[in-house]
This record gives sequence, structure tokens and C-alpha cells, in this order.
Amino acid sequence: MKKPQTWQQWTLIGAAFAIVILLLGLPLALIFAKALGSGWNMLVAQFADGDMQHAIKLTLLVAVLTVPINAIFGIMLAWCVTHYRFRGRNLLITLIDIPYATSPVVAGLCYLVVYGAEGLLGPWLSERQIQLMFAWPGLVMVTVFVTSPFVARLLIPVMGGQGSNQEQAALTLGARGWQIFRYVTLPRIKWGVLYAAVITNARAIGEFGAVSVVSGAIRGKTLTLPLLVEQLNEDHKVVGAFAAALLLACMALATIVLKVTMEAIQARRLQQGIASAA
Repeated sequence: MKKPQTWQQWTLIGAAFAIVILLLGLPLALIFAKALGSGWNMLVAQFADGDMQHAIKLTLLVAVLTVPINAIFGIMLAWCVTHYRFRGRNLLITLIDIPYATSPVVAGLCYLVVYGAEGLLGPWLSERQIQLMFAWPGLVMVTVFVTSPFVARLLIPVMGGQGSNQEQAALTLGARGWQIFRYVTLPRIKWGVLYAAVITNARAIGEFGAVSVVSGAIRGKTLTLPLLVEQLNEDHKVVGAFAAALLLACMALATIVLKVTMEAIQARRLQQGIASAA
């Protein structure tokens, strides 16, 4: 029989809900209220603005390029550290966490020092008319760096717990490396990959610190949505700033819904597997 909850438990639950409402609910509600406060037509007009549309396209471009790059990198790295034992393995696992420990602003500055016009490789790139900083390639580079640990860190415990018995059996039966990955490994890690891709996409869309350093804040060229929010707010264009913030908030909510849905599907599949095994 389930024990009734005590007043201490109800107090903790109430405090948790209060914190969530104060720190998350009210700011989110304020964004919607401010964005819609001037009317639907004004909101639509903000989305029709050329700078806003370019910022949306650039944000989506950065996310679309960042997610597959990190997915490929993360899968390869997780495969390497879970299927092989080699000298320097622990160091490699530790290096994965560098983007966690490094401030995004510092990461952006490091890229600027290396690839900027006055940086280490700047003159060589300029001679070949290759511009990385203050252009969309630089935004992708720093975003990939900031989000690089997510896929690997989520897949390493998954692949480590599964072991490599099935891959070794497939190899014994004559399967090639790509066949083993496609038909044995990928089906077992696909939910982990999708979950990591969702988290990576959310982080890429909302990245501000590193992107702000290497973008140059060139309106209509290198402004992503988070940077556009800041610039519109500094220009006292409140409606435009909240319109961009509303779009980012909707993306965040869509990410949460997708994440919860995937977790529910995984839990249901796990229960079905346990039931069939029993």
C-alpha cells in the first residue's frame, strides 16, 4: 500500500513548482505577452523583415550543418573508446569534456586568434580569399566546437553497456565493417543518436557566446536569432526583439516536446521488451 505523502514532501513539491514558475514559467509567459501585445499584424510584419528572415535562415543553416557533423564525429568517437583499448584512451575521453569546461566566449576568441585576419592562419587564408571569421563558416565552426560533446557523451555509456558481442558475431559470419555498423550497431543506438541530435540542435540554435565573438554582428549577414535579439533590444526595437525571442522560445518548446516524446517511446519499447522476455 502506498504511503501518504507527508507535509515535508508536499512542501518540497510546492517549492519545486514555485521555482519552476518563477524562473521558467513567468519569463516564458512574458515573452509571449510582449510579442503578441502589439497585435498579430505587427508580429507578422516583424517576421517579414529582411534581417529577421536572414537571421532565421542563418540559424537554421548553422543547426542543419552542426547536427550531422557532430553526429558523425560523436558516433565515431563513441565507437572508438567503447570497442578498443589503447594508450591514451582515458586522455581522449577527458578531452571530450573540454567544450564543457571552456567558456563559449573563450572558445570564440581562440578561433578568432587562429583563423582571423590577424590570426595565426589569417594571412594564409586571406591570400587564398578564404574567409572563415565574420562569415557563416566561422559560425558553424564555433557551434560545432561548443556542441561537440553531446553525441559522444550520450552514446559512450549506451554503447559501452551493450558490449560488442553482436558485432563480433557479425564479423565472424563474414560481414564487413559498414555492414556491421548499418545492420547491427546503428539499430541498437538509433534512439540515442536521435536524442543526442535533438539536444545538439537545441544548443546550436540558442548558442550566443562563441557566435557573438566570430560573427562581427553584421546585420543581414552574420546575425543569428540570438544575436538579432540582442541587437534589436539595444536599438530599442522591443517588438522585433520579442518577436525573435518568441521564435526561439517556440523552437525550445518544440525541442522539449520532441525530447519527451522520444523518451516515452523508448520507455514503452523497454517495457515491451521486458514483457516479451518474461
